[in-house]
Formats: sequence, structure tokens, C-alpha cells
Amino acid sequence: MRAVVTVVGKDKPGIIAKVSTLLYENGINILDISQTVMSNDMFTMIMLVDMNTASAGDVSAKLTELAGEVGLSIHLQNEELFNSMHRI
Repeated sequence: MRAVVTVVGKDKPGIIAKVSTLLYENGINILDISQTVMSNDMFTMIMLVDMNTASAGDVSAKLTELAGEVGLSIHLQNEELFNSMHRI
């Protein structure tokens, strides 16, 4: 399954490293990544990931835990659901 990971919050060092390390530790491959820092130090990142070897529920729970630790909003969605929700 392919999924979309979204990360939003105040910019600080190590965000990409922490999220990508968690994904790596769960056998998830990052297929594409886009990140930017907007005005007022607002960090945004979208990752397309391949989760063929990982449980979405387990990884989502771990991302939620990480989000709380670092003060960010992190969400994991199935790619098809994400695309359906953002289709105009």
C-alpha cells in the first residue's frame, strides 16, 4: 500500500530526520518528499511512502506519538483516500 504522510508545525531542527528515521525503522520506503518552511517558521512536509511491509495502524500510532513528543501535527493516509479528498 502507498500512503501519504503529512507533517505541519513550527519549524525546528531534526523534523525530517525524526520522521524519516521512524519510517525507516518500520521498513517503510520514502518514494517522494516535498517540504518547505513558510512565513512565521511554519514547516510543512508531504511524503509519499510505500508501506507494503508495515501495518498502517501501528505506524499511524507511532507517528501520533512522535507528533506529541515534538509538537507537530503528523497524519498518515492511504494514497487513494488522500487523492479522493483532494480532487477538485
